[in-house]
Amino acid sequence: MGVIWETDFVTFFFVTLAIGGGAAFMSGRALASTWQPVWRLVFYMLLLAAAIRFFHFALFGGTLLSLQYYLADSAAVILLALVGFRLKRVSQMVTQYAWLYDRAGPFSWREKG
Repeated sequence: MGVIWETDFVTFFFVTLAIGGGAAFMSGRALASTWQPVWRLVFYMLLLAAAIRFFHFALFGGTLLSLQYYLADSAAVILLALVGFRLKRVSQMVTQYAWLYDRAGPFSWREKG
């Protein structure tokens, strides 16, 4: 047993990072594209982490009500959702406000000089 995964790393990788993380990344992009606030994204990812915990429980015999593993799943999906959110927001800012902003890397923009 690991600190952040319950049964084995492969299960954690596929269920939490690949499936849940993919859904989180796309959710982050979707919320950014509709100009939603980031706090709403965090709320949705806490719900997604509960669903991921249920998948670990139902499919792989994990513990359903484990605060430690819920927090690990939550941290992983929130991080990936924030990455998707930020990438999309930067794209929006430099595309929709091209006369004001230039891309300053994958995660930021700057005002045109």
